[in-house]
Amino acid sequence: QVQLVESGGGSVQAGGSLRLSCAASGYGYSTNCLGWFRRPPGKEREGVAAISGDGANDVYAASVKGRFTISLDDAKNTVYLQLNNLQPEDTAMYYCAARSGLCSMLASRYNNWGQGTQVTVSS
Repeated sequence: QVQLVESGGGSVQAGGSLRLSCAASGYGYSTNCLGWFRRPPGKEREGVAAISGDGANDVYAASVKGRFTISLDDAKNTVYLQLNNLQPEDTAMYYCAARSGLCSMLASRYNNWGQGTQVTVSS
């Protein structure tokens, strides 16, 4: 059973930064993809970034490319999402997810989810 635990959310002003962490257990990195998703208030869940289990490939949503960076630490079984130059529209609950196979930005393709961590950006 894959277990994912997010941390690192908080409240910041526009232009600020946060680093989200997702501690993962119960599966092998080499055969899985880890992704970050978010659900803004009143909106559907959307893909933010994803990284292959070997760290060789990553993908970003257009809205965050150049501001957010996904990375993983195999030794700590942790995937990170560095959020820079945060804007009010980045306000959302952020979720970590895992799946077997190739990375995807579609939430429906992930079957393991964490509980989420809240990010709030004020103007």
